[in-house]
Amino acid sequence: PSDGLLRGKWWEIYQDPQLNQLEDRIVANNQTLRQALETYLAARDQITVARAAFYPTLSAGPSAQREKISANGPSFSAGKPTTNNDFQLTGQASWEPDFWGRIRRTVEAARSNAQASAADAANIDLSLHAEMAADYFQLRGLDAQLRLFAATIADLQDQLDLTQRRLAGGIGTEADVAQAKTQLETVRAQLIDLGVARAQYEHAIGTLANANLSEFKIPFSPLVLSPAQSPVQSQELSLPKVPVGVPSQLLERRPDIAAAERRAQAANAQIGIAKSAFYPTITLGGTGGFESMNAGTWLQGPSALWSLGAQATELLFDAGKRHALTASARHSYEAQAAAYKAAVIAAFNDVEDQLSGLRILEQESTVEQKAVKAAQDSYDISNQRYKGGITGYLEVLTAEAALLQNQRTAVDLQTRQFVASVGLVRALGGGWDASQLPK
Repeated sequence: PSDGLLRGKWWEIYQDPQLNQLEDRIVANNQTLRQALETYLAARDQITVARAAFYPTLSAGPSAQREKISANGPSFSAGKPTTNNDFQLTGQASWEPDFWGRIRRTVEAARSNAQASAADAANIDLSLHAEMAADYFQLRGLDAQLRLFAATIADLQDQLDLTQRRLAGGIGTEADVAQAKTQLETVRAQLIDLGVARAQYEHAIGTLANANLSEFKIPFSPLVLSPAQSPVQSQELSLPKVPVGVPSQLLERRPDIAAAERRAQAANAQIGIAKSAFYPTITLGGTGGFESMNAGTWLQGPSALWSLGAQATELLFDAGKRHALTASARHSYEAQAAAYKAAVIAAFNDVEDQLSGLRILEQESTVEQKAVKAAQDSYDISNQRYKGGITGYLEVLTAEAALLQNQRTAVDLQTRQFVASVGLVRALGGGWDASQLPK
């Protein structure tokens, strides 16, 4: 795909410097990603191992020995010395030409496996970065709720003061005061409970970044949409408009699909390797060097020796082993091909889920903002009626609880929108780039 917005550091589309810093720590410090990268490098080295079979193997080395033959042995001859030296300097060469494609298919399988390993590493990288972004937005969503609860507690404290003044003036009741205290302490307890969830997300983020958890802290930063998307003014973020283009092209950036395709390719190469076993094994070899019983004549012309030869071996009977191996390779390929197709189908499902989730959450958030406004109006009216002595404090409590619940739901929907946008980026493959695969 030609779209460049989601490649590389895709999290920068959120324009959040703190998130950018946390995401950058993953590549440098996360041990799971390092393990995946080392696994890929090991698989890449296997390509070199397989390619080495295209070339002859050469070896050379000197040897020197002194031996004594038995006077009663078959090699003894009268007048011939029984003790002699043997100095050799020889080299050997051996080469198996790839007539039947076994080596070519082995290289192809190794390359495909390395590419699959690279895709696995990219998938882990994508998952870690997506998890970091999702946890970060969840934490900021909790900060928004903490701020909401803090404002509600301040308002409830004012309400408690009002009920106490009304009681002192003889126009209030002790029941009003008790209800106000109950509501205040209930919201305070809920505020404390939010701190538990925030600490857990903070620890999760620190673990992804491989930070010292006892010292790792994320500043209080409530998540609020930009003024165009939210009526609240704060440290604002805008939901990115992710270009979706043609789904089939965008799905090409998913590393799990790339890994499944490469594994199917490697399984196909194994069929060729199995079929090559039906043909003869042909080996060319040669030896050359010098040999002498006297060190002074070791490297002279008459001491030279050499030999050249070829060998062909054909397996005549194996009780059906080669046929079984070939059939097994074909079945393995069909299994990998089915896994590849299943990965593509699952990817389409994943993208559609994230797209529909974002669309529905946006609609729900719009409606919820209207509910928040209505709840605010209801609370303001009830509060004025209570101050005017027209109604009891229970009506105010009911309106206050409804307002808090709707405000909390609105914040939760905003958080879910950001998490869903991260899910869509992940579903579209994030920053996966096939140009870095081993050739």
